[in-house]
Amino acid sequence: MSVNQRLEDLVKTFSDGVVSKFAKQIGVSHTSIASMMPGSRESKPGFEIIAKITETFPSVNIEWLIKGKDPMLKTPGNKLQDYTKPTDRRVDEQAIPLYDFEAAAGLTKLFSNAENILDFIRVPNLPKCDGAVHISGDSMYPLLKSGDIVMYKQVQDIRNSILWGEMYLLSAEIGGDLLTLVKYIQRSDEGNDYVKLVSQNQYHSPIDIPLKNIRALAYIKASIRINSMA
Repeated sequence: MSVNQRLEDLVKTFSDGVVSKFAKQIGVSHTSIASMMPGSRESKPGFEIIAKITETFPSVNIEWLIKGKDPMLKTPGNKLQDYTKPTDRRVDEQAIPLYDFEAAAGLTKLFSNAENILDFIRVPNLPKCDGAVHISGDSMYPLLKSGDIVMYKQVQDIRNSILWGEMYLLSAEIGGDLLTLVKYIQRSDEGNDYVKLVSQNQYHSPIDIPLKNIRALAYIKASIRINSMA
């Protein structure tokens, strides 16, 4: 069964098979869901759609939706769920997808296409997270080191949603290259149209870049370090 067929099963289960009703429940356009139905062009549901589904219908097993691993629902019964707006409060249980960042070929593509999942991370009482990736480099050392896993929440409104001084995973155009970085984001002396990217490592100098150069942004909620493989 394809991911499109599984999405169709969710529409039948939660919205009586009515695509427009399902789209309204999760807060997206009718067209976006209709294009994913079997028999249409069968677009794959991206990161944002999957996040909205699991936030609106918490009983849905994300591993079933993405990989087809039974069961469809975490617990039986309770066919219908009340809609609640997504928040950043801690949740008792969530399966956070760990993505193969290299296979995803960049943060922007990762956010638009929820594929290349290596596994799922389960840590109780974490804030709501959208995904996790391994990081590389030493710019945030010793707080983070290469190989650590960071768990993040995607930022949709980049211009208006930055929490100054917090740590972010971002994709930005710098010197003509599109780079993926983990940095603190601070206000820039260059003005409101710029941000300052700051490292934890004292040997990495801060850099000011135009805000418009940030192509994708995610707020880092937590990190995991593996100190031994045995």
